[in-house]
Amino acid sequence: MNSSAELRSALLTRARELGFDAVGITTAAPPGSAHHFERALTEGRHAELGWLARNAEKRSDPQRVLPGARSVISLAVSYATVAPGGVPIDVPTAPASPVGIVARYAQYADYHDVLASPLRELSAWLDDAAGLGTRSLWYVDTGPILERDLAQRAGIGFIGKHTNLISRRLGNWFFLAEILTTAELSPDVAGQNHCGSCTRCLNACPTGALPAPFTLDARRCISYLTIELKGSIPEGLRPLIGDRIYGCDDCLAACPWNRFARAATLMSPQQRPDLARPDLLELLAVDAAGFRARFAGTPIVRTKRRGLLRNVAVALGNVGDAAALPALEVASKDPEPLIAEHAAWAIQQITGRQKTSE
Repeated sequence: MNSSAELRSALLTRARELGFDAVGITTAAPPGSAHHFERALTEGRHAELGWLARNAEKRSDPQRVLPGARSVISLAVSYATVAPGGVPIDVPTAPASPVGIVARYAQYADYHDVLASPLRELSAWLDDAAGLGTRSLWYVDTGPILERDLAQRAGIGFIGKHTNLISRRLGNWFFLAEILTTAELSPDVAGQNHCGSCTRCLNACPTGALPAPFTLDARRCISYLTIELKGSIPEGLRPLIGDRIYGCDDCLAACPWNRFARAATLMSPQQRPDLARPDLLELLAVDAAGFRARFAGTPIVRTKRRGLLRNVAVALGNVGDAAALPALEVASKDPEPLIAEHAAWAIQQITGRQKTSE
C-alpha cells in the first residue's frame, strides 16, 4: 500500500468482506484500566480462573504478547437471534417436559473454530499488504490481552455496568476477536460510556454477581458456576440458578441497547436450534459417547459430561416434579461422584416441595 490511510481503508473493507460486523483500531499501548483488572485479582473475584493471574503481566501490556506491536485491530461478530428492534425470531413452542436454558452464544458451533479461518485470512492479508517484515498475531477469546478494554479504546463499543462490552450498533450479542500487528494504523476514537443511570443489568442478575456498577464477582456468576467451576456448586447458590444449564444471559438480555441488535450473518449457518431449549430428562440419560456425539464442535464440550449433568441435576431440582425422580434416582448412582451428589440434592428438593404441597 502507498500510505497508512490506504492500508487502513483496505483493511476495513477486507474485514467486512470476511464477515466481521464491526472493526476498530487502537494503539498497542497498555490499557489504562489495567489496574481494575489487577484489583479484581487481588480481591479474588476471578474465583478459580487461575490462568487470569498467571498471565496478568501480559494482559496489562500488549508489547509482552507481540514485541514491536504498534496497533491492535478489534473485530466484532454478531450472534444475535433477534431482528432489529429486539424482536425474537426464534421463540420456542411450549415444551412438554422440563427444559434447560443454554446461553445464546453456545447455541452455535464453537465460535473459536468458526472465527479462526477469517481471522487467519485477514491476518495473512495484513502482513502481505503492510509490507515485508510485518508480523501479526490473532486471537479469538484466547489471548492474554484485555480484549474488552482494547475494544472500547478501538471504538467498538463501551464497557457497561455488567462489565461486558456494549455496542450502540450491535447491542450485547457479539463475539470479540483481535489482531495485534507491528503495522502502524491510525486509531479510532475510543468508545464512551452510555449507560447513564440505567441499572437494569445489575437488577437482572439472579445471584447478585454484580454487587456494584462495573464490578463482577465471578464466584457468584452463573456463567462461571455452570461452565468454569469444575467442582461442586455451592448449595446456597443452586436454587438461584433456576433452569440454566450452561451460562446465563440475564444481564445481557436486560440491556436496552439490544434494540439495535443485528441478526447474525457469519454465525447464522452455524446455529444449533436443538440446543436452544434441550430436554432435561433426555440430557440426564446421556452417556459419555452420547455426550461427545451430541456436543462435539460446540462450546458445551467444555464442561464435559460431568459438568453438564451436574448442571442438569440442579435445574431439575429447581423446576422438576415427581416425573423427574426416576431419572434422578439413576443419576444419583452415577459412577461420577459430581453427578451423583447433585442428583441426590435434586431429589431432596423435589420431595421437599411435594411434602410442602401436601
